[in-house]
Amino acid sequence: MALNATMYRFAVELSDLNRNIYESLSLHVALHPSETIERMCLRVLAYSLFYEEGLVFTKGLSDDAEPDLWCIDYSGDIQHWIELGTPDAKRLKKGMGRSRKVSVLTYEGQESDKWIESVTRDLNLNNKLQIVRVDREQIQPLVESVERGMQMNVMIQDNEAHLSFADVFINLQIDKVMGE
Repeated sequence: MALNATMYRFAVELSDLNRNIYESLSLHVALHPSETIERMCLRVLAYSLFYEEGLVFTKGLSDDAEPDLWCIDYSGDIQHWIELGTPDAKRLKKGMGRSRKVSVLTYEGQESDKWIESVTRDLNLNNKLQIVRVDREQIQPLVESVERGMQMNVMIQDNEAHLSFADVFINLQIDKVMGE
């Protein structure tokens, strides 16, 4: 018998001062049985960092043909393809071929340095690819405090994201490795 996903609900007050975006978001996030809480929290962070109208969580882990998040316009064209972790160059090429823009939120520590070097060597990079890195340790207070239903404030300014929920405050450094 297959295990079911566990649903989490996040009420996010998003203030992205870099892009003048101020939104109240209601996110319903399915934690896949093979996914860690940390990775699910990073999907919520990616949603906040790359937010645009029409952005949705995909089947992700359940379907290799889809990224973790994407934004599809009214005509069915993929506008933004978003991956987590360290996807291989073949997967990124696929995203660049199918969408207007590809973003990666990597959090793998020193492994991400090797991955970035490998990807930049293997891909004919263009302005479609954006890579953002966060420190895995800085996200741990969220991972340790996550609840199935929670309210969270996310303020993004310059190269920082400030997350607050309950009595927890996190200042997260955002390292823009490549792209806008």
